[in-house]
Amino acid sequence: MTTDAVEPAGDDGTDTTAQDSAIVTAYLEASMVPDPDRAATYMAPGIEIVFTGARRFRHPREVTAFNAGRYAWVKKRMERLDVVPGDGFTTVYSLGTLYGAWPDGTPFEGNRYVDRFTVRDGVIVTMEVWNDSAERLLTKHDITA
Repeated sequence: MTTDAVEPAGDDGTDTTAQDSAIVTAYLEASMVPDPDRAATYMAPGIEIVFTGARRFRHPREVTAFNAGRYAWVKKRMERLDVVPGDGFTTVYSLGTLYGAWPDGTPFEGNRYVDRFTVRDGVIVTMEVWNDSAERLLTKHDITA
């Protein structure tokens, strides 16, 4: 995985964008185990996690439960992070592909995803998720839309 980042120093001289991208990476790694309780330690209390289809969750365990219904199992190949410094926050985009198996056990790979995180004061305060799962299911069922 590569990281493309501008790295401004914080008030104390620390590199906040590198720290914030490391927080996102640690969250993603925990969420893939899955270990939703460890993943939650990287998130602000009361966070709203918005998934494809405008599905809203408040805790990584809700995401884990949702994914358990959508996939037999799923993992991410994190190809790169795009890191954008802001005024008091960092926006981190994780881009890559999903691989795993559909609920019927059929394997898949190459399913593109983009996750957008906002990190403030050392915790993830927003998370938005997009992927091609719906497109892949349409194709699998020979539906042209």
